[in-house]
Amino acid sequence: MQSITIVIPAYNEESRLPATLQAVGRYLDGKSFAFAEIVVVDDGSRDGTAAVVEKHALSDPRIRLLKNPGNRGKGYAVRHGMQEARGEWVLFSDADLSAPIEELDRLQEAIAFASADGAIGSRALNRKLVGKRQSAFREFSGRVFNLAMRLVTGLPYRDTQCGFKIFRRDVAQSLAAAQQSDGFGFDVEILYIAKKRRYRIIEVPVRWFNVEGTKVSLWNGLAAFADPLRVRWNDIKGLYR
Repeated sequence: MQSITIVIPAYNEESRLPATLQAVGRYLDGKSFAFAEIVVVDDGSRDGTAAVVEKHALSDPRIRLLKNPGNRGKGYAVRHGMQEARGEWVLFSDADLSAPIEELDRLQEAIAFASADGAIGSRALNRKLVGKRQSAFREFSGRVFNLAMRLVTGLPYRDTQCGFKIFRRDVAQSLAAAQQSDGFGFDVEILYIAKKRRYRIIEVPVRWFNVEGTKVSLWNGLAAFADPLRVRWNDIKGLYR
């Protein structure tokens, strides 16, 4: 990979972003990318998220701030970042770095080996890599959701919801152009679109640590069960052509 854009969707992440931006910056310092950028997409935060990004951008020109028109949702923020990416490859990562940025190495190696168009981090393929687990209820709900998702969509993945995914830029922007979901259901949708367009997206086990302070509420989690059905309905309506 010659160049990379790292997209970080952020909503009220004033307290966590400083450490995250420093960690990503240190990681990039140790690499030999011809071009690298860190794009933080502020999703209408009500705290000092934008100010934190602007402050760090003064000392690290690789950092760039994008602002959504209000609080539009994680899916909208990721789509915005992918559409504005300048790197050859586009990674999106959660602001809490629950999957450490160093796991990008695993994704790169897997893509090179398989000549793939993208890769998604997975907590399910090797649970020994999960350093700190979610609650038993959230883990159980996640497994039930994945089973329902596979039955409805036909996708083969064991974990679509890990917030650590990378695509070649043309692939990322093709998916973003067809994406309909602004909320947390966008992961299943873009993977479904990728399958329809015959992109090769592989699933790779990554280290992952549950970080307290998730923005995914219980209601968001329950509502996610409707997302695979919504994706299939969008497909029937021809929205992914």
